[in-house]
Amino acid sequence: MTKRQLDHSTSSQGLTYLALGVLIFIWAANFSVVKYALRDMSPLAFNGLRFGLASILMWIFVKVGGRSMAMDRRYWPALIGLGLLGNTVYQVLFIYGIDWTLAGNASLMLAATPIFTTLLSIAFRQERVGPMAWMGVVISVVGIGLVVWGGAQEISFASDTVRGDLTVLAAAAAWSGYTVGSNPLVRRYGALPVTAVTMWIGGLALLLVSVPSFLAQDWTEVRPISWLALFYSGAFAIALAYLIWYYSIRHIGNTRTAVYSNFIPVVALAIAWLMLSETPTWLQLLGAAAVVGGTILVHLGRIQLPAVAPAE
Repeated sequence: MTKRQLDHSTSSQGLTYLALGVLIFIWAANFSVVKYALRDMSPLAFNGLRFGLASILMWIFVKVGGRSMAMDRRYWPALIGLGLLGNTVYQVLFIYGIDWTLAGNASLMLAATPIFTTLLSIAFRQERVGPMAWMGVVISVVGIGLVVWGGAQEISFASDTVRGDLTVLAAAAAWSGYTVGSNPLVRRYGALPVTAVTMWIGGLALLLVSVPSFLAQDWTEVRPISWLALFYSGAFAIALAYLIWYYSIRHIGNTRTAVYSNFIPVVALAIAWLMLSETPTWLQLLGAAAVVGGTILVHLGRIQLPAVAPAE
């Protein structure tokens, strides 16, 4: 490798890590941004609009990039099913879950996605894992329990917080099912085309499901700051974040990109504390450390699938 090539490679990696830093902040802030906007909008009204915006922007990005979306028609039943699972079911669970719990809790529950993905990948014989990954699974499960239990100490186990935690956890499981199910198509056509097509399919269904909420929403009561939050969540946390995610994967690989994403819940907790005055209990902080540490062990102890980013 020549000096010019080495300098170019170093510069490219530096830009990639800078982009990852931006991505971590965008996704970490999104939990608090969404929580704030839901004070003015119903969950489905907000989610339907932000996902519609993200789908339009994704279409523009794909067109500008000149990527082909052509896929064999025999795969369309699978694409439709995956689109509904990964972008309709997941989004409904995610938005109601974050509405019912704390923004920091939601970020930690969603951080469990690699755990579900690993377990499903093993079940469908898509990969093997070593003792380190299994240790990470156990540590993360304990961490999730501590986060839920820690939040319940402030109120009661019948509270919305616990219900929200479990709903976001179900969303993480849904996204993991989408990731594992889409793996064969991602290997055949690439991550971006599969993600874009399934987003458009699931986004259309999400818009239809959201129609009653659109009609019931009092739009005159929505403050400008909430409209700004909606734009941020759709344009940055979904559309732009997808581009950064795939840019990072292309330049530093799946494993490094995924490991850096484990910093998201830590930053999300700090932002939720500053924006929403959400103060985590010591049990939740201990659980947060266990979730983050456990998922890092899982990433290091497994052969990574082509990474598909959750649309937060």
